[in-house]
Amino acid sequence: MRIAPLREASVRLPERSAGEGGQTAPAWRRTARRWMAQAGPPALLMAAGIAAWEWAVRAFGIPFYILPAPSRIARLAVADRLLLGEAAVTLLEIVLGFAIAFVVGIGLALLIFTSRIVERAVYPLVIASQTVPVFAIAPLLIVWLGYGMPSKVAMTALIVFFPIVVNTVDGLRAADPDAVNLLLILGATPAQALWKIRAPAALPFVFSGVRIAVATSVIGAVIGEWVGATQGLGFLMIHANAQLHVDLVFAAIAVLSLMAIALFVVVSGAEWLLLPWRRAGNS
Repeated sequence: MRIAPLREASVRLPERSAGEGGQTAPAWRRTARRWMAQAGPPALLMAAGIAAWEWAVRAFGIPFYILPAPSRIARLAVADRLLLGEAAVTLLEIVLGFAIAFVVGIGLALLIFTSRIVERAVYPLVIASQTVPVFAIAPLLIVWLGYGMPSKVAMTALIVFFPIVVNTVDGLRAADPDAVNLLLILGATPAQALWKIRAPAALPFVFSGVRIAVATSVIGAVIGEWVGATQGLGFLMIHANAQLHVDLVFAAIAVLSLMAIALFVVVSGAEWLLLPWRRAGNS
């Protein structure tokens, strides 16, 4: 009787889990490390600059009405109720102006993309509008809308309107034509192709325009308040500068900067949540 040769048994080692052994980290941890790698160097550089600024003011005895120390500016930014109240007014102007510009900009971009007549008639005017100096428009808005909030909201909307429109149009045009044609061949309507193919392809472009817009929206509100206002951080800066309260001017600038950074982070977070395919591509 012949005995069949024994075959070598294949031994399989147990597979490591995703987080075991440090080979594969969770998505949120990789994202956090990537954000730290991007934000760490500028944060360290800014901290070093602030420390040098604080040392120079104290070492050379520079008076606060010439160059206030960062510690004095920080105390004002946190504790001054007048500053915080005016900041709330400016933030409301920014949010309202941005919301109006976003809704109108997206709607106009859709009209420009879907209608060749609108594209030829309106799109050149949208581009030409950026050649008009901002300070030339602000006094007219004051005359037409008064010194209250509407003129500041309109100023903010005018500044953030352009990047939203242009980026949305470019995003709608960037959709894969083969995918669009395939969907139309299968019997879809142009509206369905727009919703299923072109709109998702345009979302990264839209968010790029929104990030630019939300960072510059602060400029529009402050310029409107400089020209003529009764409230807001721009109004406070003009009066504080006239009274040599330079520390209050610096505190207002710091609050405006933090406001713009916070809005930018909110938009970036919304993009991270709403565009999972880009999140997977960057991991």
